[in-house]
Amino acid sequence: MVRKSVNKQWLHDHINDPYVKLAQKEGYRARAAYKLKEIDEAEKLIKPGQIIVDLGCTPGSWAQYARRKMAGKEGGGIHGRIIGLDLLPMEPIADVDFIQGDFREQTVADQLAQLLEGQKLDLVLSDMAPNLSGIAAADAARIEDIVDLAIEFACQHLKPSGCLLVKCFNGSGYNQILEQFRQVFRVVSSKKPKASRDRSSEIFLLGRGLKPGS
Repeated sequence: MVRKSVNKQWLHDHINDPYVKLAQKEGYRARAAYKLKEIDEAEKLIKPGQIIVDLGCTPGSWAQYARRKMAGKEGGGIHGRIIGLDLLPMEPIADVDFIQGDFREQTVADQLAQLLEGQKLDLVLSDMAPNLSGIAAADAARIEDIVDLAIEFACQHLKPSGCLLVKCFNGSGYNQILEQFRQVFRVVSSKKPKASRDRSSEIFLLGRGLKPGS
């Protein structure tokens, strides 16, 4: 009974969420686009000409936003490259390359290398999140693992001046994740965009510029 009322409350909140309505109006696949939009507008992360990888990209709203930022005024494609990676399938997005699979696997790494042709990335985005169990210690470990993967990927593929933006959660394990970021990046900041629901512990970490030897 409690579960049912929680689901009904979530559905009510979701239907009446202004960002959900805005996403429907502006053609984004998820309200998450506005989290990236707010961070990008403050930090000037996405620019035409960049090479960007979006980890855990499905359903594609972050890639949609990045594409709009990199598109020419008169249409006709984008200036730069966006590559999405996810275990789940994603409906195609114009001008966005998509690879389905685990980026730790060699076949996926080979497909990515083929697309990049030796080029390094300007920006890695990660909206990846594990399935949470509600058990604080277990969830903290899962979140840390996911962020570790994103950091490792960034260290392999970013330009020295590149940036990594990841989703994590402000709770048990957050300080360890923050410390990892500080070991790898020259400048680290945390972001809680307005589109992230107040009751959510979701927070985004931004790392700028790889430290030598990262």
